Amino acid sequence: MPSILNTQMQIVAEFEELESWEDRYKRIIQIGRELPSLPPEDQQDEHKVRGCSSTVWLLASLKDGRVHYRADSDAVIVRGLVALLLRVYNGHSPQEILAAEPAFIEELGLNTHLSSNRANGLSAMVKQIKTYALAYTKNAPS
Repeated sequence: MPSILNTQMQIVAEFEELESWEDRYKRIIQIGRELPSLPPEDQQDEHKVRGCSSTVWLLASLKDGRVHYRADSDAVIVRGLVALLLRVYNGHSPQEILAAEPAFIEELGLNTHLSSNRANGLSAMVKQIKTYALAYTKNAPS
């Protein structure tokens, strides 16, 4: 499995090949469409990410010292954004997740090209991913 940094570098390289922001948005939407949907029983209030203007559900589990995330959203662009975050953080140890900032967001310019509501929602998703990782640090081997 590639490191979190390597995955972020791959995402940046993938998006740098796209010439316009319209093409980048289309790619984000395409990535979101590839994300498996959560079943209705997982689309519960306790799994909602607070701070997102769209509805985002995010679940995590710990297996063999690695955090596994599942997510979904009712908005296509947000679904793509959460899918990118899962690509970066899924399957890593809680310590790796806590140590790695999502630098690709700034490198791609997502923080400036998204609406303020979407950018705030993206930050809330990152915060929730890290909150789950922090909760699992006491359960993961060092």
